[in-house]
Amino acid sequence: MSVETPAASGQFTRRRLQFRSWRGTRPFWAGLYILLAGFPIMYFPYAHLQIGNLTVAMATTAGAGSLIIGVLLVVLGISLWFQKHIRTFAGVAAILLALVSLPVSNFGGFVMGFLLALIGGAMAVAWGPGAPKQPQPEGDVPAAGDDTPGEDTYFAGSDGVADSNDLSGTSPVNGANGRHSAG
Repeated sequence: MSVETPAASGQFTRRRLQFRSWRGTRPFWAGLYILLAGFPIMYFPYAHLQIGNLTVAMATTAGAGSLIIGVLLVVLGISLWFQKHIRTFAGVAAILLALVSLPVSNFGGFVMGFLLALIGGAMAVAWGPGAPKQPQPEGDVPAAGDDTPGEDTYFAGSDGVADSNDLSGTSPVNGANGRHSAG
């Protein structure tokens, strides 16, 4: 392809904008944090640290348990991306798995995996789908102050009697000012 190829112009921008709109409709960052939390939890129980001629094995007796916790976190992170309706379940499950990883897998992957899973789980539970953008009307925009209701909508009618929709008995017309009489 040459620089002058018309098919390549705008391709990167178009793909970036597509990814951006896809990312905006789901708990993407929560899924990423939960996905990344699974790797240190899976890795550290099986890792061997080489310090000169000294080999430090960080293997625990619960190596299989930490592997299961890590794989579950990775699956929860990916499923948050593609099934956004399970966000509450996945968030709570990630938080519980993070708490279980503390005693099982070297303090939750030396606290890195624990914190990532905890933050990602909280983000997944707190995420809510945004409201779709409403189309803007293409007409005359009213001037500021024109759309405010008049004073007559808040107070009683011209005869001094409160409107029929005020059932509280606390309108400014009868002098109650929000207080009920004790009787």
